[in-house]
Amino acid sequence: MGNYNQTSTDFILLGLFPSSRTGLFLFILIVFIFLMALAGNLSMILLIFLDIRLHKPMYFLLSQLSLMDLNYISTTVPKMAYDFLFANKSISIIGCGIQSFFFLTMACAEGLLLASMAYDRYVAICFPLHYPVRISRRVCILMITGSWIMGSINSCAHTTYILSIPYCQSRSINHFFCDVTVMLTIACIDTTVYEYTVFLSTTLFLLLPFIGIAFSYGRVLLGVYRMNSAEGKKKAYSTCSTHLTVVSFYYAPFVYTYLRPRFLRTPTEDKVLAVFYIILTPMLNPIIYSLRNKEVIGALRRVTQRISPMKM
Repeated sequence: MGNYNQTSTDFILLGLFPSSRTGLFLFILIVFIFLMALAGNLSMILLIFLDIRLHKPMYFLLSQLSLMDLNYISTTVPKMAYDFLFANKSISIIGCGIQSFFFLTMACAEGLLLASMAYDRYVAICFPLHYPVRISRRVCILMITGSWIMGSINSCAHTTYILSIPYCQSRSINHFFCDVTVMLTIACIDTTVYEYTVFLSTTLFLLLPFIGIAFSYGRVLLGVYRMNSAEGKKKAYSTCSTHLTVVSFYYAPFVYTYLRPRFLRTPTEDKVLAVFYIILTPMLNPIIYSLRNKEVIGALRRVTQRISPMKM
Protein backbone atom coordinates (compact mmCIF):
# COMPACT_ATOMS: atom_id res chain seq x y z
CA MET A 1 0.00 0.00 0.00
CA GLY A 2 2.97 2.32 0.04
CA ASN A 3 5.47 3.78 2.45
CA TYR A 4 4.38 5.06 5.80
CA ASN A 5 7.35 7.39 6.35
CA GLN A 6 7.35 6.54 10.04
CA THR A 7 9.51 8.67 12.31
CA SER A 8 10.63 7.78 15.83
CA THR A 9 7.51 9.39 17.29
CA ASP A 10 4.91 8.24 14.75
CA PHE A 11 2.35 5.49 15.20
CA ILE A 12 0.95 3.33 12.40
CA LEU A 13 -2.82 2.81 12.24
CA LEU A 14 -3.35 -0.55 10.52
CA GLY A 15 -6.89 0.50 9.63
CA LEU A 16 -10.21 -1.18 8.98
CA PHE A 17 -10.15 -1.98 5.27
CA PRO A 18 -8.18 -4.79 3.59
CA SER A 19 -6.23 -3.99 0.42
CA SER A 20 -8.74 -5.58 -1.95
CA ARG A 21 -12.01 -4.98 -3.79
CA THR A 22 -13.82 -5.86 -0.59
CA GLY A 23 -11.85 -3.16 1.18
CA LEU A 24 -12.80 -0.63 -1.51
CA PHE A 25 -16.46 -1.57 -1.21
CA LEU A 26 -16.33 -1.20 2.60
CA PHE A 27 -14.56 2.14 2.23
CA ILE A 28 -17.29 3.49 -0.09
CA LEU A 29 -19.98 2.17 2.28
CA ILE A 30 -18.38 3.82 5.34
CA VAL A 31 -17.98 7.14 3.50
CA PHE A 32 -21.64 6.99 2.48
CA ILE A 33 -22.67 6.31 6.10
CA PHE A 34 -20.43 9.18 7.24
CA LEU A 35 -22.08 11.61 4.82
CA MET A 36 -25.53 10.42 5.91
CA ALA A 37 -24.54 10.98 9.56
CA LEU A 38 -23.30 14.50 8.81
CA ALA A 39 -26.45 15.42 6.85
CA GLY A 40 -28.83 13.83 9.37
CA ASN A 41 -27.30 15.34 12.50
CA LEU A 42 -26.81 18.79 10.96
CA SER A 43 -30.43 18.73 9.78
CA MET A 44 -31.63 17.74 13.26
CA ILE A 45 -29.69 20.58 14.90
CA LEU A 46 -30.96 23.15 12.38
CA LEU A 47 -34.54 21.87 12.60
CA ILE A 48 -34.63 22.13 16.39
CA PHE A 49 -33.07 25.61 16.19
CA LEU A 50 -35.49 26.89 13.51
CA ASP A 51 -38.81 25.48 14.76
CA ILE A 52 -40.03 27.14 17.95
CA ARG A 53 -42.34 24.20 18.77
CA LEU A 54 -39.25 22.06 19.32
CA HIS A 55 -37.78 24.46 21.87
CA LYS A 56 -38.39 21.98 24.69
CA PRO A 57 -35.96 20.19 27.04
CA MET A 58 -36.36 16.87 25.21
CA TYR A 59 -35.32 18.39 21.88
CA PHE A 60 -32.63 20.56 23.44
CA LEU A 61 -31.07 17.32 24.71
CA LEU A 62 -31.59 15.75 21.30
CA SER A 63 -29.78 18.64 19.58
CA GLN A 64 -26.82 18.08 21.91
CA LEU A 65 -26.85 14.37 21.04
CA SER A 66 -26.64 15.31 17.36
CA LEU A 67 -23.79 17.72 18.07
CA MET A 68 -21.89 15.02 19.96
CA ASP A 69 -22.50 12.51 17.17
CA LEU A 70 -21.15 14.99 14.61
CA ASN A 71 -17.94 15.43 16.59
CA TYR A 72 -17.80 11.72 17.41
CA ILE A 73 -17.83 10.41 13.86
CA SER A 74 -15.68 13.29 12.56
CA THR A 75 -12.92 12.37 15.02
CA THR A 76 -12.20 9.01 13.39
CA VAL A 77 -13.68 8.55 9.91
CA PRO A 78 -11.91 11.39 7.99
CA LYS A 79 -8.48 10.17 9.17
CA MET A 80 -9.41 6.57 8.34
CA ALA A 81 -10.54 7.61 4.84
CA TYR A 82 -7.37 9.66 4.29
CA ASP A 83 -5.18 6.72 5.29
CA PHE A 84 -6.95 4.41 2.84
CA LEU A 85 -6.89 6.85 -0.08
CA PHE A 86 -3.29 8.04 0.27
CA ALA A 87 -1.74 4.91 1.77
CA ASN A 88 -0.11 6.95 4.52
CA LYS A 89 -1.16 5.37 7.79
CA SER A 90 1.19 7.23 10.10
CA ILE A 91 -0.05 9.52 12.85
CA SER A 92 2.10 11.56 15.22
CA ILE A 93 1.91 11.02 18.96
CA ILE A 94 0.35 14.49 19.32
CA GLY A 95 -2.20 13.68 16.60
CA CYS A 96 -2.95 10.40 18.35
CA GLY A 97 -3.40 12.21 21.65
CA ILE A 98 -5.80 14.75 20.11
CA GLN A 99 -7.84 12.01 18.46
CA SER A 100 -8.00 10.01 21.70
CA PHE A 101 -9.01 13.09 23.69
CA PHE A 102 -11.95 13.96 21.43
CA PHE A 103 -13.03 10.34 21.06
CA LEU A 104 -13.09 9.74 24.82
CA THR A 105 -14.76 13.07 25.52
CA MET A 106 -17.59 12.35 23.08
CA ALA A 107 -17.92 8.72 24.20
CA CYS A 108 -18.29 9.57 27.90
CA ALA A 109 -20.37 12.71 27.34
CA GLU A 110 -22.80 10.85 25.08
CA GLY A 111 -23.17 8.04 27.62
CA LEU A 112 -24.13 10.59 30.30
CA LEU A 113 -26.39 12.52 27.92
CA LEU A 114 -28.35 9.39 26.97
CA ALA A 115 -28.93 8.80 30.68
CA SER A 116 -30.18 12.40 30.99
CA MET A 117 -32.56 11.84 28.07
CA ALA A 118 -33.89 8.68 29.75
CA TYR A 119 -34.48 10.64 32.97
CA ASP A 120 -36.29 13.33 30.96
CA ARG A 121 -38.69 10.75 29.50
CA TYR A 122 -39.13 9.09 32.90
CA VAL A 123 -40.24 12.37 34.50
CA ALA A 124 -42.40 13.34 31.49
CA ILE A 125 -44.36 10.08 31.53
CA CYS A 126 -44.41 9.15 35.24
CA PHE A 127 -44.62 12.68 36.74
CA PRO A 128 -46.13 14.90 34.03
CA LEU A 129 -47.35 17.55 36.50
CA HIS A 130 -43.87 17.87 38.03
CA TYR A 131 -42.10 17.97 34.66
CA PRO A 132 -41.75 21.80 34.35
CA VAL A 133 -40.08 21.90 37.76
CA ARG A 134 -37.90 18.76 37.60
CA ILE A 135 -36.77 19.37 34.00
CA SER A 136 -36.55 23.14 33.93
CA ARG A 137 -34.31 25.00 31.50
CA ARG A 138 -31.71 25.38 34.26
CA VAL A 139 -31.73 21.64 35.04
CA CYS A 140 -31.48 20.84 31.33
CA ILE A 141 -28.44 23.11 30.91
CA LEU A 142 -26.82 21.60 34.02
CA MET A 143 -27.27 18.05 32.65
CA ILE A 144 -25.75 19.03 29.31
CA THR A 145 -22.79 21.01 30.67
CA GLY A 146 -22.19 18.29 33.27
CA SER A 147 -21.98 15.67 30.50
CA TRP A 148 -19.47 17.74 28.51
CA ILE A 149 -17.32 18.68 31.52
CA MET A 150 -17.18 15.20 33.07
CA GLY A 151 -16.43 13.65 29.68
CA SER A 152 -13.59 16.16 29.13
CA ILE A 153 -12.05 15.62 32.58
CA ASN A 154 -12.10 11.83 32.20
CA SER A 155 -10.68 12.09 28.68
CA CYS A 156 -7.92 14.47 29.77
CA ALA A 157 -6.75 12.04 32.45
CA HIS A 158 -6.55 9.07 30.05
CA THR A 159 -4.95 11.09 27.24
CA THR A 160 -2.29 12.48 29.57
CA TYR A 161 -1.37 8.95 30.60
CA ILE A 162 -1.02 7.52 27.09
CA LEU A 163 1.09 10.49 26.00
CA SER A 164 3.46 10.07 28.92
CA ILE A 165 4.28 6.34 28.77
CA PRO A 166 7.13 4.88 26.66
CA TYR A 167 6.30 2.75 23.62
CA CYS A 168 8.26 -0.10 22.10
CA GLN A 169 10.00 0.01 18.72
CA SER A 170 6.99 -1.49 16.95
CA ARG A 171 4.40 1.30 16.97
CA SER A 172 1.70 -0.40 14.92
CA ILE A 173 -1.79 0.13 16.36
CA ASN A 174 -4.08 -2.65 15.15
CA HIS A 175 -7.14 -0.41 14.88
CA PHE A 176 -8.53 2.39 12.70
CA PHE A 177 -8.14 5.05 15.40
CA CYS A 178 -6.00 5.68 18.48
CA ASP A 179 -7.87 3.57 21.01
CA VAL A 180 -6.12 3.86 24.37
CA THR A 181 -6.72 0.19 25.26
CA VAL A 182 -5.13 -0.98 21.99
CA MET A 183 -2.20 1.41 22.51
CA LEU A 184 -1.48 -0.33 25.80
CA THR A 185 -0.51 -3.47 23.87
CA ILE A 186 2.57 -1.70 22.47
CA ALA A 187 3.60 0.03 25.70
CA CYS A 188 7.02 -0.85 27.15
CA ILE A 189 5.87 -0.76 30.77
CA ASP A 190 3.42 -2.72 32.89
CA THR A 191 0.00 -1.06 32.50
CA THR A 192 -2.01 -3.37 34.77
CA VAL A 193 -2.88 -0.63 37.27
CA TYR A 194 -3.96 1.73 34.49
CA GLU A 195 -6.18 -0.96 32.98
CA TYR A 196 -8.15 -0.95 36.24
CA THR A 197 -8.76 2.79 35.76
CA VAL A 198 -10.11 2.05 32.26
CA PHE A 199 -12.43 -0.52 33.83
CA LEU A 200 -13.48 2.04 36.46
CA SER A 201 -14.14 4.74 33.82
CA THR A 202 -16.20 2.33 31.73
CA THR A 203 -18.23 1.41 34.79
CA LEU A 204 -18.83 5.03 35.83
CA PHE A 205 -19.55 6.53 32.42
CA LEU A 206 -21.18 3.63 30.58
CA LEU A 207 -22.33 0.77 32.82
CA LEU A 208 -23.89 2.86 35.62
CA PRO A 209 -25.71 5.20 33.17
CA PHE A 210 -26.97 2.10 31.35
CA ILE A 211 -28.30 0.66 34.62
CA GLY A 212 -29.94 4.02 35.34
CA ILE A 213 -31.53 4.01 31.90
CA ALA A 214 -32.80 0.45 32.38
CA PHE A 215 -34.30 1.44 35.76
CA SER A 216 -35.90 4.58 34.27
CA TYR A 217 -37.52 2.69 31.41
CA GLY A 218 -38.64 -0.07 33.75
CA ARG A 219 -40.52 2.56 35.76
CA VAL A 220 -41.79 4.16 32.55
CA LEU A 221 -43.17 0.87 31.21
CA LEU A 222 -44.83 0.22 34.57
CA GLY A 223 -46.40 3.69 34.44
CA VAL A 224 -47.53 3.17 30.84
CA TYR A 225 -49.14 -0.14 31.78
CA ARG A 226 -51.28 1.69 34.35
CA MET A 227 -52.43 4.35 31.88
CA ASN A 228 -56.10 4.46 30.91
CA SER A 229 -55.56 6.30 27.62
CA ALA A 230 -54.86 4.04 24.64
CA GLU A 231 -53.39 6.98 22.70
CA GLY A 232 -51.14 7.85 25.65
CA LYS A 233 -49.93 4.26 25.86
CA LYS A 234 -49.15 4.19 22.14
CA LYS A 235 -47.18 7.45 22.28
CA ALA A 236 -45.26 6.36 25.39
CA TYR A 237 -44.39 2.95 23.94
CA SER A 238 -43.21 4.64 20.72
CA THR A 239 -40.96 7.02 22.66
CA CYS A 240 -39.55 4.22 24.84
CA SER A 241 -38.82 1.91 21.92
CA THR A 242 -37.03 4.75 20.10
CA HIS A 243 -34.79 5.52 23.06
CA LEU A 244 -34.10 1.87 23.85
CA THR A 245 -33.05 1.23 20.24
CA VAL A 246 -30.53 4.09 20.41
CA VAL A 247 -29.27 2.98 23.83
CA SER A 248 -28.82 -0.65 22.74
CA PHE A 249 -26.83 0.28 19.63
CA TYR A 250 -24.54 2.52 21.66
CA TYR A 251 -24.01 0.90 25.06
CA ALA A 252 -24.02 -2.82 24.25
CA PRO A 253 -20.94 -3.01 21.96
CA PHE A 254 -19.14 -0.30 23.95
CA VAL A 255 -19.54 -1.99 27.34
CA TYR A 256 -18.84 -5.43 25.87
CA THR A 257 -15.56 -4.13 24.41
CA TYR A 258 -14.15 -2.19 27.34
CA LEU A 259 -15.24 -4.34 30.29
CA ARG A 260 -13.57 -7.47 28.95
CA PRO A 261 -9.99 -8.33 29.96
CA ARG A 262 -7.40 -7.69 27.26
CA PHE A 263 -6.65 -11.41 26.75
CA LEU A 264 -10.29 -12.04 25.73
CA ARG A 265 -10.28 -9.36 23.03
CA THR A 266 -9.24 -9.74 19.39
CA PRO A 267 -8.36 -6.87 17.00
CA THR A 268 -10.95 -7.93 14.41
CA GLU A 269 -13.73 -8.11 16.98
CA ASP A 270 -12.74 -4.72 18.45
CA LYS A 271 -12.88 -3.09 15.02
CA VAL A 272 -16.28 -4.57 14.14
CA LEU A 273 -17.77 -3.51 17.48
CA ALA A 274 -16.23 -0.04 17.13
CA VAL A 275 -18.04 0.38 13.80
CA PHE A 276 -21.35 0.08 15.70
CA TYR A 277 -20.75 2.73 18.35
CA ILE A 278 -18.54 5.10 16.32
CA ILE A 279 -20.01 4.97 12.80
CA LEU A 280 -23.45 3.34 12.73
CA THR A 281 -24.93 4.96 15.86
CA PRO A 282 -24.31 8.60 14.75
CA MET A 283 -25.98 7.75 11.43
CA LEU A 284 -28.96 5.94 12.97
CA ASN A 285 -29.75 8.42 15.77
CA PRO A 286 -31.28 11.20 13.60
CA ILE A 287 -33.13 8.63 11.46
CA ILE A 288 -34.66 6.88 14.46
CA TYR A 289 -35.62 10.09 16.24
CA SER A 290 -37.12 11.70 13.15
CA LEU A 291 -39.04 8.78 11.61
CA ARG A 292 -40.54 7.70 14.95
CA ASN A 293 -41.43 11.22 16.15
CA LYS A 294 -44.52 13.04 14.83
CA GLU A 295 -43.38 16.38 16.28
CA VAL A 296 -40.08 16.21 14.38
CA ILE A 297 -41.84 15.24 11.14
CA GLY A 298 -44.33 18.09 11.63
CA ALA A 299 -41.48 20.54 12.27
CA LEU A 300 -39.73 19.35 9.11
CA ARG A 301 -42.86 20.06 7.07
CA ARG A 302 -43.28 23.53 8.58
CA VAL A 303 -39.65 24.50 8.00
CA THR A 304 -39.76 23.12 4.44
CA GLN A 305 -42.94 25.12 3.70
CA ARG A 306 -41.33 28.22 5.18
CA ILE A 307 -38.20 27.86 3.05
CA SER A 308 -39.98 26.95 -0.23
CA PRO A 309 -41.68 30.40 -0.78
CA MET A 310 -38.37 32.11 0.00
CA LYS A 311 -36.70 30.22 -2.89
CA MET A 312 -39.49 31.26 -5.27
